[in-house]
Amino acid sequence: MKKWKRMALLLLGAVLAGWLVNGLIPGEQVEGYEPKRESWVGAWAAAHQYPSGAAQVGVENQTVRLLLRPHLDGDKVRIRLSNAYGEKPVTFKEVTIAVAGEGASLIPGTTRKVTFSGKRSVMLPVGQEIQSDPISMKVSRDENLAVSLYVPKASGAVSWHRVAKQTSYISIPGNHSRETNATSFVTPITSWFWLSGVDVIPVDETENAVVAIGDSITDGVGSTTNTNRRYPDFLSERLRARGIPLSVLNAGISGNKVLRDDPVYGPKALDRFEQDVLNQPGVSHVILLEGINDIGHTPHNYDAQSIIRGYRQLIDMAHQNDVRIYLGTLLPYKGATYYTKEGEATRRQVNEWIRNSGAPDGVIDFERAIRDPADPNRLRPAYDSGDHLHPSDAGYRTMADVVNLNWFQ
Repeated sequence: MKKWKRMALLLLGAVLAGWLVNGLIPGEQVEGYEPKRESWVGAWAAAHQYPSGAAQVGVENQTVRLLLRPHLDGDKVRIRLSNAYGEKPVTFKEVTIAVAGEGASLIPGTTRKVTFSGKRSVMLPVGQEIQSDPISMKVSRDENLAVSLYVPKASGAVSWHRVAKQTSYISIPGNHSRETNATSFVTPITSWFWLSGVDVIPVDETENAVVAIGDSITDGVGSTTNTNRRYPDFLSERLRARGIPLSVLNAGISGNKVLRDDPVYGPKALDRFEQDVLNQPGVSHVILLEGINDIGHTPHNYDAQSIIRGYRQLIDMAHQNDVRIYLGTLLPYKGATYYTKEGEATRRQVNEWIRNSGAPDGVIDFERAIRDPADPNRLRPAYDSGDHLHPSDAGYRTMADVVNLNWFQ
């Protein structure tokens, strides 16, 4: 026993001597030492909402292939799946991720299996989100990714993002998650089922993301499908051109409101802000553009002060989490189906508060950028998608152009 004690003391002495010789104490790092970065940042996100329409049907013994464009380059990737609003637990028997080709095809040689705690199959309970294990895969913002989910049993109603402005696909019966050709994927959809996020270990020193939360204008309604021309996409391009390594995550939900839940248009911003904004990996900034549906949807809300109180709550939530928040002015909408003179007066009151309150960290005057000089209550014709509510591709680009990039330096 004494012999073992002597050996232990000798060993301890040698370790202490090593520390002293190198001028170190436990936990101290050698000069020039750089620990390996493992900071995950959101590269893409989709805000989830209650199932309606096609999502109420779900899938059974089919593979769903979901296409998306990340906003960051990465050396490793992981995905997040959500069953926040599904009606029952759903099992994914096999999940893959690959670089997307044309349509539903995959670029050969890029497919990677996705595991969860080391297993290829995972059961996702109702009301839960799960993230995958890290996947060694080069991710580029210049290429679409395809996430394929094989669901062997009837899923029931699906937690989803209804308006994707991106075509994805559902297969004929069977597991087709590893097939590179598009033959089996016969049903196009313009929604994202279950997929809520894609995170990366960035190539550069990025550690932050800006989240754009809002309604259909943030969601990109009116833009050209499959071209990534939503205003957050254009903002990402501007940041990249300026050399600002910041991700832009889109948390828009078409029809969404600040103050009121809706069975089709999702939970109100006040309720979803924590999940869709504050819980995003690396979030440091948020842009809020929402409120026109509170005014326009029936029952109309013509009480500007109630909308402003909602903004104040969201601003407080952001600041309590050390996140900077910028408010966008509500766009003109004269000529839209739900336009009223009372609603226009409310919109003006809200915008006046946004511009002059000093409550947010900054203001983005979207309205002034894309309104018609000849009739300021309307969108400029060149920026109007045609419904007098949603901008065109050119309108979305102009919206991104008026965001102050110095905020993100």
